[in-house]
Amino acid sequence: MIFLELLLGFLKIGCFSFGGGYGAVPLIREVVLSYGWLDEEKLSYMIAVSESSPGPIMVNMATYIGASQAGIPGALLATAAVVLPAFLIVIILTTVLKKLLKNETAQTVLSGLKSCVAGIILATGVYIILTNCFGRIGGFSVDAKAIILTAVLAAVYFGAGKIVKKGVSPVLLICLAGIAGVLIYGWN
Repeated sequence: MIFLELLLGFLKIGCFSFGGGYGAVPLIREVVLSYGWLDEEKLSYMIAVSESSPGPIMVNMATYIGASQAGIPGALLATAAVVLPAFLIVIILTTVLKKLLKNETAQTVLSGLKSCVAGIILATGVYIILTNCFGRIGGFSVDAKAIILTAVLAAVYFGAGKIVKKGVSPVLLICLAGIAGVLIYGWN
C-alpha cells in the first residue's frame, strides 16, 4: 500500500508543480502532511536539508521521503514518480517547441505562469521564515535566535549589492546559513 501511496503522491507533485522546487514546496507540504509521512517540523528540516544538498529540491525530498517510508525501493519509486511527468512533458514539448513558441496564446499563458510562480515562491519563503521564527501551526512561540539569524542573512544578501556591487552567491549564502545554524543551534 505504501508503494502505491508514494507513486500517486509524487506523481501528483510531479504533474502539478510549476516553477521548480520552491514553487512545489506548498504542494509537497500538502501531500506529505495528508499522507502523514512527516510532521510539520520534520518537513521544515527536510526542506532545509534538500535545499542545501546538491540536486533539485523536489527530487531530494522525494528520495528522502521515499526512503524513510519504504527503504531503497521507496526512494527509487518516489524519485521516479516525481521526475516522470517532467520527463514526459519535455519529450513532448521538444517535438512541438518551434510551433508552440510562435503561438501568441502560448506566450500569453507562459507570461501569466511567470507571475504565478513568483508569487508561489515568495509565499513559500515567507511561510518558512514565519514558521521558523514564530513557531509551528497550532502554537505560537518566538525564536529570537531564528529572527536574528534571518535578519543577519537578509542584511548580508541585500547589503552585499551595495558594498561589493554584485549580489552574494546563493551557494555562499546557503553555506553561511548552514554554518550559522550549526553554531547557534548545535548538532542535535
